[in-house]
Amino acid sequence: MEIKKAIQEFKALDEKITHFQSISGLADWDQKVMAPKKGRAQFAKAIGTLRTEAFKLSVSEKMAQLLEELSSESAKTELDELTVAQVRERKEDYERSKRIPAEDFKEFAILTAQANDAWEHAREHNDFNHFAPFLEKIIAFRRKFAEIFGYEVHPYDAVLDEYEPGLTVAKLDPIFAKLRDTSVALLERIKKSPHQTPAEIFSQTYDIGKQKEFNRYILPIIGFDMEAGRLDETVHPFAQSITIGDVRLTTRYLEENVRSALFGTIHEAGHGIYEQNIDKRFEGTVLAGGTSFGIHESQSRFLENMVGRSQAFWSYFYPRLVEFFPEQLGNVDEEDFYRAVNTVEPSFIRVEADELTYNLHIMVRYEIEKALMAGELEVRDLPAVWNGKMEEYLGIIPGTDREGVLQDVHWSFGGIGYFPSYSLGNLYAAQILNTIRKELPDYETAIASGDFSQIMGWLKEKIHQYGSLYRPNELIVRVTGEELNAEYLAEYLEAKYTEIYKL
Repeated sequence: MEIKKAIQEFKALDEKITHFQSISGLADWDQKVMAPKKGRAQFAKAIGTLRTEAFKLSVSEKMAQLLEELSSESAKTELDELTVAQVRERKEDYERSKRIPAEDFKEFAILTAQANDAWEHAREHNDFNHFAPFLEKIIAFRRKFAEIFGYEVHPYDAVLDEYEPGLTVAKLDPIFAKLRDTSVALLERIKKSPHQTPAEIFSQTYDIGKQKEFNRYILPIIGFDMEAGRLDETVHPFAQSITIGDVRLTTRYLEENVRSALFGTIHEAGHGIYEQNIDKRFEGTVLAGGTSFGIHESQSRFLENMVGRSQAFWSYFYPRLVEFFPEQLGNVDEEDFYRAVNTVEPSFIRVEADELTYNLHIMVRYEIEKALMAGELEVRDLPAVWNGKMEEYLGIIPGTDREGVLQDVHWSFGGIGYFPSYSLGNLYAAQILNTIRKELPDYETAIASGDFSQIMGWLKEKIHQYGSLYRPNELIVRVTGEELNAEYLAEYLEAKYTEIYKL
């Protein structure tokens, strides 16, 4: 086949698979946000069928033929950078996915669609036993897939690679051990500080209607295009990209916890802005998405914490927030509010955790997932093991499974291996911040005046526009000049909380 014809056919097939996945993403969003409960069981089967059709295309004989043709030495000189990256991504997906029998893929797709509904029911009724049978099947599938994919040392390596290519337990264990140890040590110093933050200002009722209005007010200012996206409510916050021009954010509102929706929305906006800023040339291709979950989380954690919890951010937004909540905040000065939103206090819910203890929540999940994948832990024992690790690392024990092992949605969609991405995101974000401070020394002044164009322009130029064109390690080196360096996060947390708590 002529190379030009092969390129044309490959791009058409890539686009077709991408379109199927876009519609599947829309269906996932609908099931979690809009669909009535009585229709979800049948809806789950339909989603499974749709995902399976996309899967079959990705491992078809036609895909194999085109990938072989375009990977040949003779083809390399005729492929531009974009096509080379498309072939790389589809080839990796093909070589991984072709090992999975189509019937297994469909069964797993239907199972995870049904498991989401089961998880919501279990969480609502604080009934882990309702969700446990679904989770047992999901873990069994994940173990089976790990054996199919293969791994050198630990079965967890096979799932880590899905979310952060090239990552292994051997690489991650020492990074996480240091992060855990430094976090626990800093937490102990903070607990002993006589200069605690005025967190009691959040122990009040904040009208949900006003919370919604404030969130919709800040989104376009910080860079999220509401004409290319929307904000809705769900049980567990997430962002779903349908296309570059249709990115959907969700959040959860709590009347007694104004910080939950506020920072949850800013977090999801970080994901959404990344997706909206991908080069339009990548639309309809496998490249139209973030390069890895760790890099994606770096954008949401950066916006939520390093921007959203900064003095510069609240220098601009706090007066407006007081207008929304004059009774609650009218007598609270800006400095006290800034210190309060950076309160460090062990808590049960990961998505509401402070910037420091958040990583300890990830350690709990990482260690549990490793044990599940290695067959060292059974699903029925999860609540007790979860509570034990929470006590060990955070000094608290959940009173219910709803605020313990049932709080996260990830296992219901089969996302074993996802959680480490959050702490990787923190590590990447601190490294990116270190570079931004050098290249944009006045970025905080701009933010304090409500101008986010400088910082968002930098992120788009350096990271967002490239989608999956570059691999995560390649991208972080292009942006910061070095591979992942865990020192920056430890230095950032030490400096920030030494100042806030006068350590």
